[in-house]
Amino acid sequence: MSSRPVPSPLARSASWFRQRLAHADRTTAAAVCVSLAAGLLTFAVAATLFSHHSANHDEGVYLTQAALLLGGQLEFHAGPLADAVHPWFFVEDGGRLYPKYSPVPAATYAITTALFDEPRVTLAAVAAGNAALVYLLGAMTAGRRAGLAAAVLFAASPMAVLTGATFLPYAPTTLFNLLFAVAYLRSVRDGLTAAAGVAGVAIGVAFFARPFTAVLFAAPFIAHALWRVGSAVAAEGLNLPTLPAPVRRHGLTALFGTLFVGVTLAYNLRVTGSALTFPYQAFAPMDGPGFGQRRILGHSVEYTPALALESNGYALWELATRWVAAGPVGTLLALAGGAVAVRRWRAGLDLAPAAARGDGSSGSSGSPGSRAFRRTAALLVAGVVPTVVVGNLFFWGTHNALATLSDPTDGLASLFGPFYHFDLLVPLSLFGGVAVAAGARSLPRLRARIADRTGSDGGARVAAALVVAVALVAAGGAAVATASEPVERNAAVDAKHEAAYAPFEEAEFEDALVFVPTPYGEWLNHPFQGLRNEPGLDGDAVYALDRDPVEDFAVLDAYPNRTHYRYGYRGAWTADPDDRVTPKLEPIAVRSGSRVDAETTVGVPERVDTARVRVETRRGEGRAAYTVSDPVAGDPLAVEWSIEGDGIRLAGAPNGSASIDPSGDVAVLTVTLVAPDGSTFTYRQEATVRTADSGRVEVVWPPERSVCRLVTECGNEGTYLPDSPDEHSEWVVFETVAETD
Repeated sequence: MSSRPVPSPLARSASWFRQRLAHADRTTAAAVCVSLAAGLLTFAVAATLFSHHSANHDEGVYLTQAALLLGGQLEFHAGPLADAVHPWFFVEDGGRLYPKYSPVPAATYAITTALFDEPRVTLAAVAAGNAALVYLLGAMTAGRRAGLAAAVLFAASPMAVLTGATFLPYAPTTLFNLLFAVAYLRSVRDGLTAAAGVAGVAIGVAFFARPFTAVLFAAPFIAHALWRVGSAVAAEGLNLPTLPAPVRRHGLTALFGTLFVGVTLAYNLRVTGSALTFPYQAFAPMDGPGFGQRRILGHSVEYTPALALESNGYALWELATRWVAAGPVGTLLALAGGAVAVRRWRAGLDLAPAAARGDGSSGSSGSPGSRAFRRTAALLVAGVVPTVVVGNLFFWGTHNALATLSDPTDGLASLFGPFYHFDLLVPLSLFGGVAVAAGARSLPRLRARIADRTGSDGGARVAAALVVAVALVAAGGAAVATASEPVERNAAVDAKHEAAYAPFEEAEFEDALVFVPTPYGEWLNHPFQGLRNEPGLDGDAVYALDRDPVEDFAVLDAYPNRTHYRYGYRGAWTADPDDRVTPKLEPIAVRSGSRVDAETTVGVPERVDTARVRVETRRGEGRAAYTVSDPVAGDPLAVEWSIEGDGIRLAGAPNGSASIDPSGDVAVLTVTLVAPDGSTFTYRQEATVRTADSGRVEVVWPPERSVCRLVTECGNEGTYLPDSPDEHSEWVVFETVAETD
């Protein structure tokens, strides 16, 4: 007896989906295709345009949080190394490091990481889900054709594409908000208790993800639910054994929503120690909604109502002209759709003609899917506009995202749009879809009028086709024009990141410890989001901040058996994508002995009068120095120096020395070449050192090296790159060797 293999759940789901699609009408099938296309586009953009993540460093926070969740943790337990491995936007609490954000978005990324080892699948699924839910919302509100057009407009909006292709919380939160709206309206239209429960769970999850965003989106629906419950109680009374249907359904929605509010508070209690203290408040207590002094880290502003109006007014203008589908064309479509809706309501007409509904409803005022229901649904979606607009006036985040007001090429909003207003894409797309559907319905009338005037039905068809073609070309041109600028800016950012990460593409780590620089302060993943630690701080590579020598030695002591590296770069790291850096990744090791003898050899060009050689320490006292007169051009200059327990000495200056702070110090050797006109060129190297009571010394080797014109210290802008000779003049030579006794 043969047995067939049992199909997997994924295979059964795919088979069910194919069967449903085969029996779907053309409009529904087209909506499915739009949703799939939105998902594929988002995945492609995420994998190419944001291949090394975006300029918004919150992505690294969510991906690190996702890794923690997969490891069964809510935080890092770093102990005394907390400061050395402190990720961007994590709160440090007694050796514990936890993120300032809710775990919901990170959980969505963790799911696909666990299933497919690729978190970008979540981005694709969210984009497809948002497009599908916009279609369903539009179909219930204004008919399936309007819903299809709304889905296209939403999926084609630059803000939906670019923000949705990053590991940020805005698109996932909108997914849950949309699921809530669709389920809520289904529960009202069809009287489905299950849909009411789904609505409660969806808005509860959205609240857990982003409480302020969820409340603003749900506010019109909550007001409607309260009105229905009040009307039902006034009409039928409140008889507990047989509660009125609206009370039961909306009560169930409220129950599940409230349960997730409780989950949110429980998470707060677990992480911050107080149910009413959100992690973002623990990170920056003055970062929440409200006016007055607002502050996060070193950035603060007096956030006034006038500044709120100015910032949000500019953000809304940018949204309307740059970040909806086809820019101003999409906004005009939404306004036209609103006008169509008002005109039809005033005329007593249904927003969705019977032919466009396809739901079998009669259109009578009291039936499910009735004209009254569709008007209510449209008004609820439209109500999202004032709640989101007014609500965001109270949050200074939009002001920060804009950076320089009136400059559309500055700030995070120039790369992703005014993302705190992401939910506005829903009503804009829906009413834009209403306008498109109304235009499609008017085409037969237009063709008939042309035929009446010209007497040619064929000519009328051609004329109508030309009208459609011109409209599509105009909309397509506007869409390309609005999307091209932010795409180019993000592409420049990705190219910068690709250059910076080049050494890691070639390296294969196994039990490695990598020190990384701190261009934006002592934060991991800010800006280097790709260099993230695993939950146990024990992955193939552990990343630590390159900081004070005492702190660096503490990290080295904690990971003594790993291969050590130092990541650095030549150049200045700024937010400008045109400011590129040239990276290097060099192995380092701790040399230990009673004495370290070193020799540093530097190149000398022509026209150099003197060479000043000096050694000193950052924390110790004293220095040793000598001068070389008339060094020979083209003949390398060798400098011998040594490190012992009682200090650092130069062979050419036997009577001078620099003492060492035993707990950790930096030995600085400089060779400054002086030209007749007074200009200088300095070779500078800094070695991290410490001494022990036994008299032994430890030195991190090789030292950090830089070459500086006109100054003796130039930081990363002068980093010496031994493997990139084209970065320096041909006469530049900078070699250093050491022997340990």
